Amino acid sequence: MHRLMGPLGAGVVACALLGAFAQPASAREMVTFRDSYSAGTIVVKTSERRLYYVLGNGTAIRYPVGVGKAGKAWTGSAWITGKHWQPAWSPPAEVKRDKPSLPNVIAGGSPRNPMGVAALTLSAGEYAIHGTNAPGSIGGFVSYGCIRMFNQDVTDLYGRVGVGTSVVVTR
Repeated sequence: MHRLMGPLGAGVVACALLGAFAQPASAREMVTFRDSYSAGTIVVKTSERRLYYVLGNGTAIRYPVGVGKAGKAWTGSAWITGKHWQPAWSPPAEVKRDKPSLPNVIAGGSPRNPMGVAALTLSAGEYAIHGTNAPGSIGGFVSYGCIRMFNQDVTDLYGRVGVGTSVVVTR
């Protein structure tokens, strides 16, 4: 969970950090999806380290993601509360405690910004679906609870969803 500084200066919390397990960028693919979620729903399957954007008619777009590390992962339902392009980031207290050398704010667009190119903030706690400055972390259990995507993939998802989109996170 990391603090996202939106364009209006409101502190919104989100996350990213650490990682390994490299995969190719833009690894999204169209897949068969038989779960009973409505079209337009985002489903994150933590154990698979995959995010599905449900298209309906038994199909979805599947994206590889990084998810919460041990003790930081969560499950439940939420919705997108905000869409932020090139967000500035400020580490929340838990992250700052674990990594005290982090600056209080990292500007949007900086290569040091762990939020990547975009963030979709969530109603459930202090989490977001966001890009990353550590693409090697995608596919791992790596964050403080946020869902981390390749920048190309979060850009694609960002263009498909709006505020209010349902998000379900499962084990």
